[in-house]
Amino acid sequence: MIRAAVLAWVALAAPALALSCRDVEFEGLPYTICEVAPRQERLSLFLDDRSGRPYGSFAAVEEENGPLAFAMNAGMYHEDRRPVGLFRQDGREVSPLVTQAGPGNFGLLPNGLLCLGRDGAFVIETLAYEKGGRDCESATQSGPMLVIDGELHPRFLPDSDSRYIRNGVGTSGDGARAVFAISSRPVTFHEFARFFRDGLGLPDALYFDGSISRLYAPALGRDDWGVRMGPIVGLLAEDAAP
Repeated sequence: MIRAAVLAWVALAAPALALSCRDVEFEGLPYTICEVAPRQERLSLFLDDRSGRPYGSFAAVEEENGPLAFAMNAGMYHEDRRPVGLFRQDGREVSPLVTQAGPGNFGLLPNGLLCLGRDGAFVIETLAYEKGGRDCESATQSGPMLVIDGELHPRFLPDSDSRYIRNGVGTSGDGARAVFAISSRPVTFHEFARFFRDGLGLPDALYFDGSISRLYAPALGRDDWGVRMGPIVGLLAEDAAP
């Protein structure tokens, strides 16, 4: 039994050499993950089309940019679909960093951001980012953090009864591995965070959402639909490793 558990963890935690989307299970709960190698594959953030209007859907992103190999909603947004916190795209700041506590999951500090740059992808806690030290060509802020330097968010309760379909992203310490995950059944924050840390072996992870969680994974025949989205993260087919 112990050996089987170890083998299952290795299968989840082993880094992919290129985009890999698959269904997995951890602690009896099902998830779908898409793993990207950010040093070999160029992740992109999408918000507005060329006319300045929010894309709102995976189909709209593809219509203007070409086929996607993978995509996911990537951060909380206002009613007009503008980002709640920091949003940088290709070196340009669209929306400023928010550091203060506030209502809802975004303001449940510590929160953080997904940082994309030439040296890979990194989930960074907001105040650590504010202090500097890492250059992000693109970034999207969300919250709360799920895992911070190998520790679960201090406000998560093991016996919580708050369950939602949740999605988020975790990264390795060297930025070479990014895993995007969505639960297939409602899960608690504590369960979702443990999946990233103990199931996927990732030291840092960030929550994206729990009410409009969506995944586009054509390799799995999956194209989630629902209300129009704000920020989107994705990998264009032309930027995926062969």
